[in-house]
Amino acid sequence: MTLVMLLLVVLIWALGWWINARLANGAQSETRAVKLAVPAIFGLTLLIVWELLVRGLGVPMVILPAPSLIAARFAGSLAILWADFSQTILKGALGGYVIGCGAAVLTAILVDRSDFLRRGLLPVGNFVAALPIVGTAPILVMWFGFDWQSKAAVVVVMVFFPMLVNTVAGLREASDMQRDLMQTYAASYWQSLTKLRLPAALPFVFNGLKISTTLALVGAIVAEFFGSPTVGMGFRISTSVGQLALDMVWAEIVVAALAGSLFYGLIAVMEKMLTFWHPSQRG
Repeated sequence: MTLVMLLLVVLIWALGWWINARLANGAQSETRAVKLAVPAIFGLTLLIVWELLVRGLGVPMVILPAPSLIAARFAGSLAILWADFSQTILKGALGGYVIGCGAAVLTAILVDRSDFLRRGLLPVGNFVAALPIVGTAPILVMWFGFDWQSKAAVVVVMVFFPMLVNTVAGLREASDMQRDLMQTYAASYWQSLTKLRLPAALPFVFNGLKISTTLALVGAIVAEFFGSPTVGMGFRISTSVGQLALDMVWAEIVVAALAGSLFYGLIAVMEKMLTFWHPSQRG
């Protein structure tokens, strides 16, 4: 039975590989339908192979649950998953993301106007960005309490300096010739900032925003390991691991993956709409 199962796994994997290779190298490879179909087929093939291997080899659930078990737990725990999602993502991660990124952009404008801040704050920012989250999260939880505010504070610390560094670099992207031209037109600092330098900085700003989406999600979940009310994705993962309910752990991981992909995708769509003029967005 094991040999038959292994042959079936190899056959399914080879079939999925062959279909994807034909689509990716075909005449319609640049169409939107093919670009969506290739990762969809790869993901479906991976799930089928995962299911067959776990079932065929009799892998215990505490080691690796089958996708069907994860899907069943996901469907049966929608109320719990939504409560955890609201607590961790909508409150902690999103709140900290908006505050941290907004504050970073405003600080970057101040840094751009001050050599003192640029030389003094950015090295401190590199130092703080290198601090491990497992060291800063417990401190911030003690300062701000066990509710979502402490998770938002952790997210602010994690996203602030990457966003600051990218925005400062973007504000310096405009060339000297472009700045001289704005001075020739008697433009004030704020006119030059809003009409030239901020638009030129948008690719860098969106790069920081995309990096921060992952940091915000990870920061909010990990911060809940160090103190949380009886709701939240990090709380649920830690308690489910203790109960050996690995299907619930994987259900929370699926929610986090979907939320992170959607969050990143929204930022990427906004980037494409606002920076359509940049070479990176032109086909």
